Amino acid sequence: MSSDAAERVNHPLFARFYIRTTSARMLPEEEDHRRRLVRGLSGRVIEIGAGNGLNFQFYPETVETVLAVEPEPLLRAAAAEAAGRVPVPIRVADGVAGRLPVGDESFDAGVVSLMLCSVPDQHSALAELFRVIRPGGELRFYEHVVASRPAAVSLQRLADATIWPRVLGGCHLSRDTGAAIERAGFVVERLERFPFSAVAVLKIPHILGIARRP
Repeated sequence: MSSDAAERVNHPLFARFYIRTTSARMLPEEEDHRRRLVRGLSGRVIEIGAGNGLNFQFYPETVETVLAVEPEPLLRAAAAEAAGRVPVPIRVADGVAGRLPVGDESFDAGVVSLMLCSVPDQHSALAELFRVIRPGGELRFYEHVVASRPAAVSLQRLADATIWPRVLGGCHLSRDTGAAIERAGFVVERLERFPFSAVAVLKIPHILGIARRP
């Protein structure tokens, strides 16, 4: 089976649920996280797993162009609509994280937000980001990650082994994404860790930061 076939995404029920739940006004905390995720970017940017385009409104005008890659058809269509409502030029494209449809070292920065939890293979996705970001370029990341307390980790792993990925579009709770970014060869320059969730009763550890390709 090809990498594209293995990663092909079609989660219509989850996509509809996600679009509906994110269509209301964004929580102030969430808006701040996404705004800081892309603050200061410039040049050519690739965003992987763009979803329905929640980050698009926050890209600064210093960004020359954004290629937003999203494999899920309903989310991709919603992202294309969102791209038409912002001043920064954004092209939405079909594609999977493990095989990006672009050349080597062709972007000044890469952006990932709440998507490395759901890719089938984090190593392949991050290797592709390393390939397409130019030397000295940035990887901006905003992801939920594995907990630090053993009891919480056990619960996360139980959820991952049972119903959580099936219900939430392949999402996994127990991935150590910060460590995976470093293993891929990026140098982490800034990393903030904090609990957050749009659902007040379910605070999940998140990381927000900047890594650089040497």
